[in-house]
Amino acid sequence: MTPTNYKRILLKLSGEALAGPNGYNIDPAVLEQYSLEIKQVVDMGVQVAIVIGGGNIFRGVSGERSGIDRVQGDYMGMLATVINAMALQSSFEKHGMYTRVMSAIKMEQVCEPYVRRRAVRHLEKGRVVIFAAGTGSPYFTTDTTASLRAIEIEADVVLKGTKVDGVYTADPVKDPTATRYTTISFDDVYEKKLSVMDLTAFTLCQENNLPIIVFNMNQAGNLLRLAQGEQIGTLIGGTDTNETR
Repeated sequence: MTPTNYKRILLKLSGEALAGPNGYNIDPAVLEQYSLEIKQVVDMGVQVAIVIGGGNIFRGVSGERSGIDRVQGDYMGMLATVINAMALQSSFEKHGMYTRVMSAIKMEQVCEPYVRRRAVRHLEKGRVVIFAAGTGSPYFTTDTTASLRAIEIEADVVLKGTKVDGVYTADPVKDPTATRYTTISFDDVYEKKLSVMDLTAFTLCQENNLPIIVFNMNQAGNLLRLAQGEQIGTLIGGTDTNETR
C-alpha cells in the first residue's frame, strides 16, 4: 500500500461536472472516470466521503428565476443531489467499492438517513460515504454542506474538485496575465474577494482551521497525486501563506 498524506478526506464534486460536455443529465464516461480515480485513493487506505451537487439536474436559484418558490426550488435541488449520489453509488459498486449514501432528508427506501456517528463508522470500515440532500434545509449550498460534513466527520481536508486547476489572481479566461496561487491564506482570499466557495462554507473552514484544496478533478491522476502529498491545485489555509505560480 502506497503511503498517503491524508487519513480521511471530504471530496466536493459539482453536479455540473457529472454532466460532461452535454451540460445536463449524467454522462456515463464521467461517472466511469471519477469511479476509477476514487478507487485508486480508496485502495491506498484513504477514507473517502463525498458531497455532490445537483446542478446538472436542477438548481434552486435558477428555479426561482423561473417563478418557483425559493424554498421549494431548494428542496428540488436537494432531491437532484440524491439522484447524482445514487448514480455515483452504482458506479462505485460496479468497481468493487463498498458505498453508503446518507441523506439529510429521510428516504429510507433508497438511502440511509444522515447520522454522524454512523457515517464515521462507515468510513472506518472502508466504505465510501456519499452525503446527499445538502444540509436538509433551504438557503444552504452544497459547498456549505461539504464544509459542515467535513468538520463533523473530522476530515483532514476539503478537496474541491472542479474543471480548473486552482485559484487564480483573476479570471484566466478574461485576463491572460492571471497567475495561479499554489498556496493562499484564508484572510487573503477574503481580502482579494476570490471566488472559492460561498461565504458560509468558507467561514466554516476558516473558523475550524480546515484546509481547502481546489484542483482539477478532470485531470487523470490528480486525486491520487494529492493523496500522496504532491502540490496540486491551490491550497487554502492558515493566515500567512501566499504564493503564486
